[in-house]
Amino acid sequence: MKKKCNRNLIIYELRNLNGNIMPHFFGIVFPNLMCLLLSRTIGGQASPEVQTQINTSLMLTMALIMPMAIMLLGYGCLYSSEIEKGIPLRMRLFGFDPVGEMTAKIIAHLIFLTLAFLLFGLFQALVMGVQRPAPASFLCLMASLYLLGIIFLIIAHAIANIVQKFSVTFAITMFLYFIFMILTGMMGIRTDQLPTVLQKIAATLPMTYISSDFIDFWQGGSYNFMPFLQSFLFLGALSGILLLYSLYRNKRRVGS
Repeated sequence: MKKKCNRNLIIYELRNLNGNIMPHFFGIVFPNLMCLLLSRTIGGQASPEVQTQINTSLMLTMALIMPMAIMLLGYGCLYSSEIEKGIPLRMRLFGFDPVGEMTAKIIAHLIFLTLAFLLFGLFQALVMGVQRPAPASFLCLMASLYLLGIIFLIIAHAIANIVQKFSVTFAITMFLYFIFMILTGMMGIRTDQLPTVLQKIAATLPMTYISSDFIDFWQGGSYNFMPFLQSFLFLGALSGILLLYSLYRNKRRVGS
């Protein structure tokens, strides 16, 4: 009988995740540090009202670093390291269900993402002084971060399964991490300042809309969600295709 996802398995994944330094630094320390530095650089001479709006815009942008760092970069490195050590194979031999194991990994990383966001929000409220959101806008941001986190975890899982090596997985996920940051305005360059081709690529990423548009309805108001939802569908479909390809490649690898 296969062992399903349970509390002990989730706790095991949380302990495993806690031993990885990358999510702690890139997912908790780095976004807060970026907010602080960019706030002083961009809005240092602005009036208090403008400074608050700048800080809020920076907060929305830097919040996107957390799911990318924890799920894409951190999980990719953690899981590829497990593959090199043969841990997934041992889990199969001990009767753990792959779907249950994957579910436990997702839940554990979502718990960590929630804790990271709570620390991030506390820092923003006490140090940065950002605008208070409308309840619907806050829920929309949280739902978007969770969904992005799941998609990034699936992408990282697929990449690690395809390449089967920590070093290559780390290189690919780090490359994607910084490419996403550049395309979606997290590196100080707005998306509309990029070349036309890169703007079209950025339009397929949900992070672009969160970074540039969410400030407009953060305290209430209307917003056209259609392009945002379409970008989620595209990124979700891409992650699904990568996952299916990784499973197919693993079957062929085992069969040979």
